[in-house]
Amino acid sequence: IAKEVAKLLELKAQLGGDEGKHKFVLKTPKGTRDYSPKQMAIRERVFNAIITCFKRHGAEVIDTPVFELKETLTGKYGEDSKLIYDLKDQGGELLSLRYDLTVPFARYLAMNKITNIKRYHIAKVYRRDNPAMTKGRYREFYQCDFDIAGQFDPMIPDAECLKIVHEILSDLQLGDFLVKVNDRRILDGMFAVCGVPDSKFRTICSSVDKLDKMPWEEVRSEMVGEKGLSPEAADRIGEYVQLHGGLDLVGQLLQDPKLSQNKLAKEGLEDMKLLFEYLTLFGIMGKISFDLSLARGLDYYTGVIFEAVLVQQENDHVEEAVSVGSVAGGGRYDGLVGMFDPKGRKVPCVGVSIGIERIFSILEQRLEASEEKIRTTETQVLVASAQKKLLEERLKLIAELWDAGIKAEILYKKNPKLLNQLQYCEDTGIPLVAIVGEQELKDGVVKLRVVATREEVNVRRETLVDEIRTRTCQ
Repeated sequence: IAKEVAKLLELKAQLGGDEGKHKFVLKTPKGTRDYSPKQMAIRERVFNAIITCFKRHGAEVIDTPVFELKETLTGKYGEDSKLIYDLKDQGGELLSLRYDLTVPFARYLAMNKITNIKRYHIAKVYRRDNPAMTKGRYREFYQCDFDIAGQFDPMIPDAECLKIVHEILSDLQLGDFLVKVNDRRILDGMFAVCGVPDSKFRTICSSVDKLDKMPWEEVRSEMVGEKGLSPEAADRIGEYVQLHGGLDLVGQLLQDPKLSQNKLAKEGLEDMKLLFEYLTLFGIMGKISFDLSLARGLDYYTGVIFEAVLVQQENDHVEEAVSVGSVAGGGRYDGLVGMFDPKGRKVPCVGVSIGIERIFSILEQRLEASEEKIRTTETQVLVASAQKKLLEERLKLIAELWDAGIKAEILYKKNPKLLNQLQYCEDTGIPLVAIVGEQELKDGVVKLRVVATREEVNVRRETLVDEIRTRTCQ
């Protein structure tokens, strides 16, 4: 229908109805959004918390182009490759918009022959997905990635990535969360002992990955019906993927007669044991769950994989709980850089991506519910006048304040009423007003008014900057 309507509209435009006026559709493209000043204020708060954490862990920052050569992205995302945006050939290169920040990072490492870096990258990525805007799923959205690349002793960087997830989610106070952890080698070993043919590993993997959204029965019928897996193999997988626990489960699986015979699974389980020891030392095991159903759809993972989910929203004001699913995810991808390197040199990597859009949706909904007033500017003081004909004095004073690094505003009127100037501060949350009047000018002072308490003090002109600084710090 949409296509037909578009055709008809095009035809109508050509025929030139409406006296030649073209009706212009005002909307953002599907799966994208504008951010209002209020939303940007929330977003900056969240970004600051995340960047502070990344820097606390010693990360450097990089940036890469928003589009890559199409061949750079092809074949790295498994079944999700169909969601990549391809650009029209506009000058000899076939390009695509980046789908995530991990593949460009691997390309960057291989291209610059970097074998060791700890970096973060915050930027927009593009997916031709079916958007669910309420849940924070878009076609253009931000990713916040932290990665450690280099040859290190097992599980130490991996444990740090999980600690970072824990720090950020605790800091943002989103409510209760759980970090599910698994390992691709354990999954592959499990598929092998359950009788899944090698060629079906990845596709069965993406079915298992749907277990957080679909019941086991539906996932089982997808494996058997659509993907041609034998019912026996599916049932064996079912016994494993419904298990979750902690160190105890690792021990139990190391004793498992079938799984412990598989070389890959055994390696994965040994590493998982080590990881949980480190996480215990970091004091965060309380929020970690070893979950055999966690698969993460992307093809490039080779070892530990993890995903943080919000357990339930503590919403007193909102009737239904906000279900937003995963708010962070990541894992180890030791082969990706090697795919780009002409000599196939591998650089082991482990990383985490924070699902910033989903976090925004929760914080926005929460703010709406609480009706808390959120400031969209950082103005410290409004320069006002009490009488007419003082525009010059206001301009002189505000220039002094700006030059001293104070955030200040004036009303753009020659002779504004004092009441209007005070009202403007109330509306925008400006805490202080610096009032110049004829008497004050004679005495070499400025009247400083605290908007909230209406208290007024006379401050000498030369100490005004320090006084404003002191009061805004408080």
